[in-house]
Amino acid sequence: MTEPMISLVVATRGRVDELGVLLASLRMQQYRRLEIIVVDQNADDRLLGVLEAAADLPIRHVRAAARGLSYARNIGIGCCGGDIVGFPDDDCYYPDGVLAAVAAAFAAAPELALLSGAAHSPNGRLGSGRWSATGGPITRANVFTTVISFNLFLRADLLRSLGGFDERLGIGAKFGSCEETELVIRAIAAGATTRYQPQLLVIHPDKRLSPIAVERAFAYGTGLGYVLRRHRCGWVATATYLIRPFGGMVVYALRANRLATTYYWRTLRGRIFGYLTADA
Repeated sequence: MTEPMISLVVATRGRVDELGVLLASLRMQQYRRLEIIVVDQNADDRLLGVLEAAADLPIRHVRAAARGLSYARNIGIGCCGGDIVGFPDDDCYYPDGVLAAVAAAFAAAPELALLSGAAHSPNGRLGSGRWSATGGPITRANVFTTVISFNLFLRADLLRSLGGFDERLGIGAKFGSCEETELVIRAIAAGATTRYQPQLLVIHPDKRLSPIAVERAFAYGTGLGYVLRRHRCGWVATATYLIRPFGGMVVYALRANRLATTYYWRTLRGRIFGYLTADA
């Protein structure tokens, strides 16, 4: 059984120490058939030191001419030589064994085209959203609770056939999130065999209800609203993802928690804006 080559596309801007932590976690992986494409969106050379310190890793340093997460990832996709492609955030890290588990899953199931797992926060709890406890195929019904970009792996041929990420989505774009969800919905529509493994975990800071989350809440909300309408996800899903932030806003307003109230208010506004301004 041939072990697949894994390409990891890391779009980065503004973070240095966090990128060093990610690269250190990749050095600790037992699985060695990998390449790392660092797509640098910084206007300066701040990454040179951390990249030089990781010179023992198979890293390719690529500059992005413009900013935008999906834009940068698409540049990285064009540079990949692997069979499987993943997209770790520049502030996440991989527990030992993650790449071996990914490679084994794809090697054991030649029909498998897309694999996802859950997110853990550094304190050991599930984070960065709601997560399905049940593994199995990813569907339109469960895609919002089974997919996150930094724990998503696709066969390179599928990724290229889909045309990569929609550059209207993601940090730095008009609609600031859900680029990975939109990509997976297109993969499902194309008939790809998909699987969610909740035991496949990547560590990422849980920023919910933090000041930075409040700052980004509107932009992140627009992406979800866009996807709900663009892919006609139905009234049940649409109502669910509008009721939740409205309910959160009311609950935290009654508790006089200004930070959380603001977060849910901006999230609600963003989702409505994204839904109303998406191309139907």
